[in-house]
Amino acid sequence: MSLGKDLRYRFTTWTAVEKIISITAVVFVLENLLLFLFQLPEDFFNQWFALPKLLSELVVKPWTLLTYAFFHGGLMHIFWNMLLLYFAGRMFLNLFDGRRFLNVYFLGALAGGFFFLLSYNLFPVFVGVNSVLIGASAAVMAVLIFMCTYTPYQELQFFFFRFKLWHLGVFLVLWDLLQLPMSNPGGRIAHLGGALWGFIYAKQLLAGNDIAAWFSNVMDWITNLFKPRSKRPFKKVYKNTPSPKSNPDRERQMYQQKIDIILDKISKSGYESLSKEEKDFLFRSGKE
Repeated sequence: MSLGKDLRYRFTTWTAVEKIISITAVVFVLENLLLFLFQLPEDFFNQWFALPKLLSELVVKPWTLLTYAFFHGGLMHIFWNMLLLYFAGRMFLNLFDGRRFLNVYFLGALAGGFFFLLSYNLFPVFVGVNSVLIGASAAVMAVLIFMCTYTPYQELQFFFFRFKLWHLGVFLVLWDLLQLPMSNPGGRIAHLGGALWGFIYAKQLLAGNDIAAWFSNVMDWITNLFKPRSKRPFKKVYKNTPSPKSNPDRERQMYQQKIDIILDKISKSGYESLSKEEKDFLFRSGKE
């Protein structure tokens, strides 16, 4: 197998979290390499891919509502974002599949972008301030706050300190609110937008409403546009009639009931209350 094919194969086997992290890292490396090799201005790529505050600029660069999340202002900026995404994403994929992760991540980026635009065009304090938005922080906050809302009593340990996920979520939101007047107001506002989306989506999902299902359909439609269409000869398909002993609908129903019972247990007692068998079952279901 050639190197190119090997890399493509490995990429297809990665989780959605690993793919987002790898793409973001490649963008960061390429951006800085091109800036160095061609001696380009530092804001060269920001002019095309960062989210501008002016609506008149957004009209001619609508892609910046998403592309801003793949560009970062420095090594520490991308490092902390991807580190938080890795840990929050692993927790997420223990419960859900990659499609739902992308719903939270990309719609979180959009929510952060809309909050940034709304604030910089509405509040007088930002009049005359020239600013653009870059970084995956809003999308990462959406994933993290989603988990803090969906499994609030899951316990984490940091050195000698033990705390619940909802404690972390409250701390992060309050920190951004307190830091808003002091530093990076555009980024702080975007964080809050992503956090709000993660909170709302988790609450709706707990109530049985997947308010982001439409986004998965849009992503599928876009993906299908780029899939090669090959003409295939007519092939007769023989349908196998299931044996009387097997009942696929009943099996799927029992499978979903088991997932619901485990998720209900998590919401009441936390992730650590699960047995090893239940954790393994959730992990396998998240991979399917």
